[in-house]
Amino acid sequence: MNAAPRNKDLRFRPAFRSERRIIAQLYSTASDGVADYIWTQLAGPGEDILDAGARRYAHNDSQFSYKNCTMAELNGEVAGMMVAYPMEDAPQPAPDMDPVLRPYAILEQPGSYYICGVAVLPPCRNLGVGSRFIDIAQRDALTRNLMQLSLIVFEHNADAKRLYDRNGFYEIARQPVVPHPLIHHTGDALLMVKDL
Repeated sequence: MNAAPRNKDLRFRPAFRSERRIIAQLYSTASDGVADYIWTQLAGPGEDILDAGARRYAHNDSQFSYKNCTMAELNGEVAGMMVAYPMEDAPQPAPDMDPVLRPYAILEQPGSYYICGVAVLPPCRNLGVGSRFIDIAQRDALTRNLMQLSLIVFEHNADAKRLYDRNGFYEIARQPVVPHPLIHHTGDALLMVKDL
């Protein structure tokens, strides 16, 4: 019988461009289907949506870049990923914006360090990886003189909501989710923040 992995085998590092497909896979999990919805619209004819997501994360100069991703490794294998970046501007969405995506655009918090997504592979859960990602985001925010973290979570994603509650986040706004077959939750999407 294998021993349970120890936290001391856990390390965090910047993502590599070559990891863009695993980043897309993990972000698909973190977004609970929202990324799949977006990538379906970005995919070329016959292109797999994960390939469309990987193409997006291959960029150097966009918010959705591997450069904004932190990878967790356990025993030398990828255990999870966080994508986070400064939310400097959050203009109100245009009236004709895609109605499925509009609630998430409304919930953006300007002047915060935005945790866009966190995903941890199932065998690596309950080892403190999610909390460590939040610590890293907090450090990165303070380095940029940003005094607030922000994120959006589905109210029915109980595990994620519990993680954020436990780490000092609180709700400041909510929007109803527009149902779509690719999106895994209904109810409300919550904007949560943590003051630093």
